[in-house]
Amino acid sequence: MDTLKLKSTLEEHSLLITDVRFSPNSARLATSSFDKTVRVWDADNPSFSMRSFQGHATSVMSLDFHPNNEDLLCSCDGDSEIRYWSINQNTCTKIFKSRQEAVIMPLLSERGGMTQMRFQPRVGRLLAAAAENVVSIFDVETETCIHSLQRHTKPVHSVCWDATGDFVASVSEDSVRVWALGTGNEGDCVHELSCNGNKFHSCVFHPNYPSLLVIGCYQSLELWNMVENKSMTVPAHDGLIAALAQSPATGMVASASHDKCVKLWK
Repeated sequence: MDTLKLKSTLEEHSLLITDVRFSPNSARLATSSFDKTVRVWDADNPSFSMRSFQGHATSVMSLDFHPNNEDLLCSCDGDSEIRYWSINQNTCTKIFKSRQEAVIMPLLSERGGMTQMRFQPRVGRLLAAAAENVVSIFDVETETCIHSLQRHTKPVHSVCWDATGDFVASVSEDSVRVWALGTGNEGDCVHELSCNGNKFHSCVFHPNYPSLLVIGCYQSLELWNMVENKSMTVPAHDGLIAALAQSPATGMVASASHDKCVKLWK
């Protein structure tokens, strides 16, 4: 693969886009925004959003599809309110405050709250959550923190899992780290990349090339081959690339930027 090619651009949000996620089992993707909405799109027919969820009182900061239930979408806002949405019923099914019900995340509450959280792919047994310069790995069933990954020196902006669920990547403005969570080397940092001037912000493993990590920067994407430890820069947006997502079903990568655009790459 030499580079990425733009497939389509999605434009409906009125303010900055903060996050983008593909459904694990379909061509749907979802976006969140400072405009307090969550939108769901069909990547095969992206001319307009198929759902627009409203109800958050403040900017929506992050969102994620449950790996085993493609109808379930969750989102969180700047006031630590978490909402569960049914895509099929086009309604909010649950609302709670993470600070009030942070049963599985007492360490994160003490550090001042999350910047991002992601379910482990396929089974959803583990949850990766970033707060300040630490990534915590929780066992969702037992509600315990099983790993605390602490080698970043600056706040972590983004976390992502690889397709196997054995590796998690974390991004701060000056570095990207990949951590092994498989048997035998759990919690070890196995790959590291320092920025070359353009500060890092987001990341995602490429759906078709497991050794390739796509990193979102200001206006550009960094493509990092972790095995060869080589990287290349691709011009992409007119603003900061706040979030990235990948779709195993389509082989596409989505980039969401502060320029109010989502771009699809293949």
